[in-house]
Amino acid sequence: MMNINDIKKHINNKSRLIGVDMGSKRVGLSISDDNRKIASPLKTLNYESIQILINNLEKIAAENNVHAIIFGNPKNMDGSEGSSSQSVKDKVKLISEKIKIPIFMWDERLSTVGAFNLSSQLDINVTKRVKNIDENAAAFILQGVLDFLNN
Repeated sequence: MMNINDIKKHINNKSRLIGVDMGSKRVGLSISDDNRKIASPLKTLNYESIQILINNLEKIAAENNVHAIIFGNPKNMDGSEGSSSQSVKDKVKLISEKIKIPIFMWDERLSTVGAFNLSSQLDINVTKRVKNIDENAAAFILQGVLDFLNN
């Protein structure tokens, strides 16, 4: 796991990024465009095991010229790290030991709420919003990193 301020050292002009919203049952994935301007929802995986998640991340990375993976860090609203944050950090530590792609964490406070609200502004029905909430939250997380990189 690396410091987000060092991300530019690990990416080139056309490398893409993956965003991950890590849940205990589902994992939302998003991906950036080549120019790292826009994050798009990619897919939602059922969380089965760390190894299956690693295999999926490696496959997506290889197929899409991905040079970094961003995991959302679900901090508490006051900025402290509770049990959810610790659980994600524990999984990210295991993943970072087995995967060669640089991994970063990004403060994801309100990402699920933000993704749900954004999809409501796009006039998407509630059933579809709930179904896609994990990958939309991943896109919300990744978009925060893209905005950080482009400012």
